[in-house]
Amino acid sequence: MIGGLRRIALCLSLSIAASAYAAEGTKVLRVCADPNNLPFSNRHGEGFENRLAEIMARELGRKLEYTWWAQRRGFFRNTLIAGRCDLVMGVPSGFEMTLTTRPYYRSSYALVYRKNAGYAPRSLDDPRLRTLRIGLHFIGDDYSNPPPAEALARRGIIRNVVGYSIYGDYRKPNPPARLIEAVARGDIDVAIAWGPLAGYFAKRQPVKLAVVPLPTPDEARAQPFEFSIAMGVRKGDEPLRAALDEALARKRGQIDRLLKQYGVPLVEPQ
Repeated sequence: MIGGLRRIALCLSLSIAASAYAAEGTKVLRVCADPNNLPFSNRHGEGFENRLAEIMARELGRKLEYTWWAQRRGFFRNTLIAGRCDLVMGVPSGFEMTLTTRPYYRSSYALVYRKNAGYAPRSLDDPRLRTLRIGLHFIGDDYSNPPPAEALARRGIIRNVVGYSIYGDYRKPNPPARLIEAVARGDIDVAIAWGPLAGYFAKRQPVKLAVVPLPTPDEARAQPFEFSIAMGVRKGDEPLRAALDEALARKRGQIDRLLKQYGVPLVEPQ
């Protein structure tokens, strides 16, 4: 009973904090975002995080303003932590550099291949992956490998793997799309990409592509393929987080429809 009373008290305190944020004088919701990072965000407001930011601003009765910054190393230090904005729309739940809201979706890395290819792998243990040409994103200027690359290496699948920079040529629109376009052209047979990227760009190719979410292999629990995604506010900004949590709960159905519209493959927690 004591635990229940504590939970009730916590809920009441968060509700009061959210109400306080809604009533305070701040009239702007300041969001830091990447100006060239579809399907998440771009300067034209075409990403699903742009759309979600608009929803949150309306719910909080605030005007939406952006600070644009390429989402690379130093992004949080130069934006949220530096006080240039109050909110980043997509971070892993529990991300240590921010205070995170409740998650609003969960996705995973995914396989992408032509629907008419004659093969349909469902996991990294499919023996055909030993001979198919596989492309995946490497992350950062130091060519860091994402979890699926490590899992492929443990299976001895190395020589038939090609890396594509997730940053690509930033002077051109949609740098991460090059990987999925390579599947559509036939340059590679299979791509492995973060689910929202895979789903969004697969829908925009001239050929039909399959997008298959990958479960985390049993031996790779320390490097999961699946992540719950939340919003991040500056540490200590409990009123804004509470207000966003309430808005996320109110707009749950609209958010789910938005994610579906952008082709985000959703997975349930294991």
